[in-house]
Amino acid sequence: MNDGLKYRQRIIQLVFFISAIVLLGKAFHLQVWDDTGSKYAEASTYNTNVLYPSRGLIYDRNAELLVNNNPMFDLMFTYSQVDPKMDTTKFCDLLDIPKEVFLNSINKNWKSTRYSKRKPTTFLKKISTETFARFQESLFEFPGFFFQVRNVRSYPYPYGAHLLGYISEVNPTQIEKSEGKYKRGDYIGANGLEYQYEDSLRGIKGRELVLKDNVGRAVGAYKDGKENLPATSGRNLMSSIDIKLQAYAEQLMANKTGSVVAIEPKTGEILTMASMPTYDPNILSINRNRGNAFNQLQSDSLRPFFDRAVMAQYPPGSIFKTVMALAAMEMEETYPSRFISCPGYYDNNGTIQRCHEHSPTYNLEIAMQHSCNTYFFHLLRNCIDKYGYSNPSAGLDTLASYWEDFGLGNRLGIDYPNEAKGNIPTSKYYDYIYPKKKGSWRSPTITSIGIGQGEIQLTTLQMANLAAIIANRGKYYPPRLAKGFYENGQLTPIPKPPLKQVKVSEEHFDPIIRGMERVITSGTATIAYTPGIAICGKTGTSQNPRGADHSVFFAFAPKDDPQIAIAVYVEHGVWGARYAAPIASLMIEKYLNKEIAPGRKYLEKKMIKADLIKINP
Repeated sequence: MNDGLKYRQRIIQLVFFISAIVLLGKAFHLQVWDDTGSKYAEASTYNTNVLYPSRGLIYDRNAELLVNNNPMFDLMFTYSQVDPKMDTTKFCDLLDIPKEVFLNSINKNWKSTRYSKRKPTTFLKKISTETFARFQESLFEFPGFFFQVRNVRSYPYPYGAHLLGYISEVNPTQIEKSEGKYKRGDYIGANGLEYQYEDSLRGIKGRELVLKDNVGRAVGAYKDGKENLPATSGRNLMSSIDIKLQAYAEQLMANKTGSVVAIEPKTGEILTMASMPTYDPNILSINRNRGNAFNQLQSDSLRPFFDRAVMAQYPPGSIFKTVMALAAMEMEETYPSRFISCPGYYDNNGTIQRCHEHSPTYNLEIAMQHSCNTYFFHLLRNCIDKYGYSNPSAGLDTLASYWEDFGLGNRLGIDYPNEAKGNIPTSKYYDYIYPKKKGSWRSPTITSIGIGQGEIQLTTLQMANLAAIIANRGKYYPPRLAKGFYENGQLTPIPKPPLKQVKVSEEHFDPIIRGMERVITSGTATIAYTPGIAICGKTGTSQNPRGADHSVFFAFAPKDDPQIAIAVYVEHGVWGARYAAPIASLMIEKYLNKEIAPGRKYLEKKMIKADLIKINP
């Protein structure tokens, strides 16, 4: 053998040697240092089943259950384990589905990374308890199929749909933003308290690892269940709602459009928040008919999904005269004993603005009692012109600052979604409306805001909160819907927001409160008089250029120990005393006395039977 051949052999031997060393090193790295291979092997030996937690329950303030959980079942399957000779006719009959649904559900896009023939996949969602029970008896006939239990909402009371909210399946955007909290097919609070307290109510998912054999069949618990994690149930929420009062509000407001909000003045806790028209919350529980129900509600011309308690922005009408007078007194532009003559109209630089007939307004209380427009037009102009007729901006902005201090024109920060701001106009607002030149608007231009018309807009929640502020003589807690978390019969309170104090002096509230008492005893709302209960209230008629005017009323009671403050807004209710005042007084009586006196049953019957939707479709 010549030297050249020996050299080539040595080169080949050296290459084989180096290759062997590299392979041995790689094997050592994979087996000792890198656990990727072992992890892959383990992953092929078990399935991870998600354990869904029970969602937290929701109670009313008296521990009455408002939102419950019912089991619902998803039918899962592992394609590689399905018997191709299974009796598909019986299978479909048990599930009450057509053959087309079976074929569509079983034939997934197996080329997609979303699916695997050796891993569980959803076959059919939202199976009822009845269907589950029927199918379960024959489940052994269909290898590869199994059930996964989910919890869905049910509602013992058919009331409070808006405030409770509902749950829905997460969308891709929510999944992306959740940082792993949610996956495809999970449910999330979509509105109301379900949405607001989602993080507390949803709970934490668990997992169950199931050992598989080489064809994917379950053979036991992986590692004896040592790596399983139990699901953690969501926290139970106690709301501030009185469900009996809520039910009564919805009964009184049946066949009407509008809203009712009642607040406990001492705490800011909301007792009732009803928006009408409404719907039974059970029809949006997760089930196979839910899509049709949702579409019907969404296409309803009466807009039952629109939460008028916090989203609708209305001219409040004459209830606004209370805060007009309070601001005027604080600005030292009027005083309680002031007399203003009312000839039945207000001459606004040649434009006549009407007022109804009433006795002379010798003081503020009487002006409030009879809701004299002329009186409050004067107060508005006095405040606007405080710094001179040619400088209305300074006067208006000072006036608006007091109104905003009452939470008007701003969100109150309720623990509830979709709260609207309302509108309190400032000089910038009118400069925008009248942009031709500086000084193109003056106090006569905007007199209507002094009686809660024009550009003034409030939510019903803001009106009820205003009643609570007056009841407390200037103090209030921002409204809240949740008292705390309720577990094992014990309440863990949610801290209340700080107590607020408006800038109006406390002594200015006394003549307003006495005037509101006169409204009930001998003024514009005698229909709301309730024997044994000292109610202080104020009527309002909100002008509506597109039809019948709206009926408005707010009140609190009892006068010297306020336990409830309330606002009622009835669209197309004509005037305050016709519908809003009677409904509010019945609500107050029901809450304080637990029943309606025999002498007022006629009024209750009249309000329940009144159908304004037929009159104003």
